[in-house]
Amino acid sequence: MINLSPILQYIIIAVVILIILAVALKLTRKDFAIKENKLIDYLGGKDNIINAECNMSRFKVILRDVSLANKEAIQKLGAKGIVEIDNQLKIIFDNKARQLKKYIDEIV
Repeated sequence: MINLSPILQYIIIAVVILIILAVALKLTRKDFAIKENKLIDYLGGKDNIINAECNMSRFKVILRDVSLANKEAIQKLGAKGIVEIDNQLKIIFDNKARQLKKYIDEIV
């Protein structure tokens, strides 16, 4: 067995933990990007989205044709609730609402 100093052992442990965290973060971002793309599809595509807003955990999107939105599929993505008012959907997404708005603003 190799005899390493305690400081070197802590450094090696810290590096391994950082690598594990980096991999986990990358996988989480990839999963979120996939969900964002699916959400746009479930909202009827990017051409169907007029405007998006967020307020805390609520994500409000104004659509050209709300009938193109697949509300069941949106709930399967993790929405806690969906309210339809005229041509808009108010979707509760916990803490991901801001990220969704930012992503949709970049796409639309």
